[in-house]
Amino acid sequence: MMDTYVDERDYTLLETDKYTFFVLKRIMGGKCELLLTDHERLILCFTGHPFPVWIWTADDASEEEMEKAYQLAKEKKLLTGEYHFNIKYSLAEYFIRRAAGDGLELKISTNMFAYDCLNPVKPKTEAEGEIYRCEMKDLEEVVEFLAVFHDEIGIDQKDNNGYRKDAESFINTGNMYLWKDEKGRSVASCKYAPAGDMASINLVFTRPECRRKHYAENLVYQVTMKTKEAGYVPMLYTDADYTASNACYEKIGYVLRGKLCTIG
Repeated sequence: MMDTYVDERDYTLLETDKYTFFVLKRIMGGKCELLLTDHERLILCFTGHPFPVWIWTADDASEEEMEKAYQLAKEKKLLTGEYHFNIKYSLAEYFIRRAAGDGLELKISTNMFAYDCLNPVKPKTEAEGEIYRCEMKDLEEVVEFLAVFHDEIGIDQKDNNGYRKDAESFINTGNMYLWKDEKGRSVASCKYAPAGDMASINLVFTRPECRRKHYAENLVYQVTMKTKEAGYVPMLYTDADYTASNACYEKIGYVLRGKLCTIG
């Protein structure tokens, strides 16, 4: 029996995977296009296009339970080729094998690491310029950063109206930041999004022509400090295959806590 609401049982389940499924914990309490849970072994949550479907399963999920997750995805028409799934590697392997039997091709598109930072380390190289908290007068600049960022990573892409709504929301939180170089130009972006006692550091992006000048490293450190000062544990997701950014995060104190993948 799958319910279409979450309660404390679901949040308790996610405590065992609080880093890898941090985003699921945050979104399943909000407005979702699809939410199914048995409150014990399986949670499926989808907010809507263009975002991935999140599926949580227990670490010791049986093949029968993985088949249940697969059939739910199939029943809800999520296996049409339009959707991506953020899931544990064990379930990913099952989905890929099971889909092949149905004549469908699924593959891992992103390997993700989840980090937290309990003890931030100040960057050894200080970047020129300073951190800047965005105001509504910076709206169009934030929209541009969102568009370029999502175009580069190739996921969660929207039209300009979608980015503008997001930018307004991010600015209104007071947690949206840019790095201004010594000439006052916006060269990098970063923000944090709280949920419970943790906060996700994201939208980390440096303009291509401004890279290798330590802007992102210094900006992420500063935003991490602000996150801690606000009373949250800073965490973030990275592309596990992007070794340069992972090394940057580790240098400023981020510690690997979990692994996840995206299939599609």
